[in-house]
Amino acid sequence: MVSVAKGIENETLMRPTQVIAQVLGDSSRLSWGVASCNSPLAAMSGPNIAAELARYLPATAVAASGDAAFARRVQSVFSTQWFRVYTNADVIGVELAGAMKNVIAIAAGIIDGLAAGNNAKSALVTRGLVEITRLGVAMGAQAETFKGLAGLGDLITTCVSPEGRNRMVGERIGKGRKLGDVLETMDSVAEGVPTTRSVRELARRHNVEMPITEAVYAVLFEDRDVLAALSDLMTRDPKSEIQ
Repeated sequence: MVSVAKGIENETLMRPTQVIAQVLGDSSRLSWGVASCNSPLAAMSGPNIAAELARYLPATAVAASGDAAFARRVQSVFSTQWFRVYTNADVIGVELAGAMKNVIAIAAGIIDGLAAGNNAKSALVTRGLVEITRLGVAMGAQAETFKGLAGLGDLITTCVSPEGRNRMVGERIGKGRKLGDVLETMDSVAEGVPTTRSVRELARRHNVEMPITEAVYAVLFEDRDVLAALSDLMTRDPKSEIQ
C-alpha cells in the first residue's frame, strides 16, 4: 500500500498510513511511530502540483517506508525520465511535513491577499518551517526530513504556486472574504483548513509553540481579523532565531 494523502485526521489525530493500518485490521499494532500492518506501507510526498505532473513537467518526490526494500520498490515503480523518486525511512516526518505545510500555505496566501510583500512572505515561509520542524521532532520525526523535498521543497511549492489550493484560500481571506464563502465556491478540497485544527491540537498535546498555526486557526475559526493576526505575530516577544 502506498499512501499519497496529505493530512491528519481531526478526531484521532492519525496520519494517513496509521489510518490505513487501522482499516486493514492492525489497530493493535498502531502507534505514533511507523504504522505496522501485514502488508508493507509507504507514504509518497513532495512538491507535486498535480496540473504540472499531468503535463509531464519535471518533478521529484519521496517514498518513505520503514521497510527499506519496499521503499526502493516504490521508487523503482514510480520513477520515470521526468519524475524522480527518492527514498526515506522517516514516515512520520514525511507525512507530518506534507500535512503541516498546508497550514503555512494558508498563511502565505493571506500575506498575498494583504499585499504585504515578498519580505513578509519569505519570513513567513522560513519561520513556518521552523515550527513545522519543531512539532515533527517532538513527535519522533527526523529534523533533516523537513529540510528536504517533503518538507522545505513542498512548502515552497505550496506557498508560491498560483495553483496551490491552500494558498488560494488564504489569499481570498486576506482580501476580505469569509472562509465559508471561499469554500463554497471551490471545486476542490483545501485540506489545510481541517488540518489546521489537527496541527493545533497536536501542538498543544506535545507542548510545542506554533504561533503561525495559532494565528491561522484564529483567522479561520475564531473570526480573527487578518491584520490583527499579522500584528500579533510581528509584535511577539523578541527572541533568538534558533529558538
